[in-house]
Amino acid sequence: MNLPAALSPLQGPVFRGLWFAWFAANLTMWMNDVAAAWLMTTLTTSPVMVALVSTASTLPVFLLGLPSGALADILDRRRYFAATQLWVSVNALVLAGLALAGALTAPLLLVLTFTNGIGLALRWPVFAAIVPGIVSRAELPAALALNGIAMNLSRVVGPAIAGALLAAVSPAAVFVLNTVLAAVAFVLVLRWKSEPRTSALPGERFLGAMRTGLVYAQQSPRLKLILLRVFLFFLQASALMALLPLLARGLHGGGPGTFTLMLSAVGLGAIVAALMFPRLRARYDRDQFVRFGSAAHAGLSVLIVVVPELWVALPAMVLVGMCWISVANSLTVSAQMAMPNWVRARGMSIYQMALMGGSAAGSLLWGQVAALLGVQGAVLTAAGLGLVLLLALRRLTVEGGEEIDFSPAAVRAAPEPAFPVAPDEGPVMVTLEYQIDPARAAEFAAVMQRTRRARLRQGALSWGLFRDVAVPGRYIEYFVDENWVEHQRRLERFTAFDAELRTQCMAFHLGPEPPLLRRYVGDGSVPPTSLLH
Repeated sequence: MNLPAALSPLQGPVFRGLWFAWFAANLTMWMNDVAAAWLMTTLTTSPVMVALVSTASTLPVFLLGLPSGALADILDRRRYFAATQLWVSVNALVLAGLALAGALTAPLLLVLTFTNGIGLALRWPVFAAIVPGIVSRAELPAALALNGIAMNLSRVVGPAIAGALLAAVSPAAVFVLNTVLAAVAFVLVLRWKSEPRTSALPGERFLGAMRTGLVYAQQSPRLKLILLRVFLFFLQASALMALLPLLARGLHGGGPGTFTLMLSAVGLGAIVAALMFPRLRARYDRDQFVRFGSAAHAGLSVLIVVVPELWVALPAMVLVGMCWISVANSLTVSAQMAMPNWVRARGMSIYQMALMGGSAAGSLLWGQVAALLGVQGAVLTAAGLGLVLLLALRRLTVEGGEEIDFSPAAVRAAPEPAFPVAPDEGPVMVTLEYQIDPARAAEFAAVMQRTRRARLRQGALSWGLFRDVAVPGRYIEYFVDENWVEHQRRLERFTAFDAELRTQCMAFHLGPEPPLLRRYVGDGSVPPTSLLH
């Protein structure tokens, strides 16, 4: 059966199974948050404890974002994904058991909400890293849009189911259903047969993996721009969502269900837009999606607060949802395209932290502004800021022109050392000697600057370029890896992009032989010395 282009990734059984697992997982998240928040109001009268439910569910994302990405990159992703889902399933089972026994207390509910958030924080980076490996590059935007549909559909369906069960039965019924859905998602993940990673090298060390992820983000100009854009967009866009309960209350004709209705309208708009993406992307690039989506979001926010009518607000919120997912999906696709597979989970965890950081900082900022200027003033200020940022960043592109080819490329293997070198022995220094035409020194320096960023992204600790004072045009490039196994691991990370960069470097070298390459390993018997100590 041929599905529409927006749904075409679902034709693949692997993506389809994991998509349903992702949908079920997000459904349990929303149902758990609704039930926990309601149950807390019956366990305590403290508004602080009620507010802490939301904090407990989102705080793990900030605490565990990068560590979870590092784990997803250094461990088998299928087993790690299954382990995170098992964690959530067991947590749901404990919650259901305690709720049925009437043994839940406010502090205990808060702890279990936090532990549930841990599972969610650990799960997101690994799923984000899995998707590009199970769909084609052409289908990746549609696949990511479908993931957005899963999240927004669960945002609509989850609270509705939870609300019905809370009204008809009890919070315990929600937790029991969550246990069942979490178990179903766990089974779906186990049915996925992932491709085993082929490497004779031992796994990366946990702290080293986190350092490499941070360095990669720091040395990737495109990824840094994407992180800046997603942080700033959610910083200003969060005003509308953070103040939505107060906006809903102030609408003419607004009532107790208005807030939920407006939230559902956002989810509906996101789903509609995601289904339209394949047709729209044939006409517009990702930069246009980001610019138009940001501008329209700001304009719609102004409309909602200037015309406080329910009949205006609801269709406007549908359009807000369309703008929100247009920007978020475009930036997510750009982030995925800016990373090779070996660092993808770490990079996407940093991306998620930037997104959540923008939302959290925005909620705090616009709440303070609302206390000074009122809700309308805060939303209008946020919309103005969004337009100013759009103008200030108009020359910066997230499309990046031609996409970078991060597919693995062959690299000449390191020769066997003349003496045994232990895997953890190091540091390892590599030098390359170039002889170039002095008249092309400026061009050579520009290419070597790009080479510097590439070496550091691959995991090198340091890099340098020196000129020979006795021979014009002779240069020595050096870079240092942490140890021998990290040096070998860097060779495994060599991509088609790196091969093209190497070809550009070789084009400057004069003479029939390639640049002289040497490898040195640190002599542990003589500790390094610095005149500063």
